Parts: sequence; C-alpha cells; structure tokens
Amino acid sequence: MLATQAILHGRRELTPVDVETATRAVELFKVLADPTRLRILSMLADGEQCVHRIAETMRMSQPAVSHHLRKLRVSRVVTCRREGRHVYYRLDDEHVDALLRQALEHVRHGWPGGAA
Repeated sequence: MLATQAILHGRRELTPVDVETATRAVELFKVLADPTRLRILSMLADGEQCVHRIAETMRMSQPAVSHHLRKLRVSRVVTCRREGRHVYYRLDDEHVDALLRQALEHVRHGWPGGAA
C-alpha cells in the first residue's frame, strides 16, 4: 500500500505509510546520509559524468568513488551506462533530483548558519 495524497488548504497531505514502504524510505535516507555521496549527487544533478571526472573533481581515488557509486546504484539513486572503457553515471530519475534539491534548499534556508 502506497501513501495516498489529498489536497487540503493548498498542501498535500500524506496518509500513514505501511511498514515496508517506511523501511524502504529509511534505507534510501541511509544511503543519502553521507557527505561524499551528496557531493557526488550534486555533481550528477548537473548532468551525466564519468567516474574519472567525478574522482578528479572530488579529489578522490577512482576506487573510492566507485564504491560510493555502487551503493547509490544498488539503491536506485543513480544509473549508469558503459561506453568503451568509461562508465557514465547520472541521477536515476527526476524524483532523486527533486529530493536532492529540496534537501539542500532546506539546509540553506532553515538551518543555523544558512548558506551551505
């Protein structure tokens, strides 16, 4: 059973979710609860990137970046394609993009210290 939405006073209300859906959402948040992964995702929000470019920009080793990308891929946060010896990653869909942007906007807007 998925959460159902109703419009009330201009806001969407969610009905309580079942245990399985809540557990899957928690697993998603656990994968996202890593500063390195969020930085990788912020790069991918600007478009598809190869592992080499991500590693170079992040100043990390390719194996370390690949480790994080593997976790994100298994969780269906990113998807990839191979072109010759290069592997290119991108956000899985618009929901991931929206979730990332909303989280960062929330931090920038509402947390002490404001700008991130």
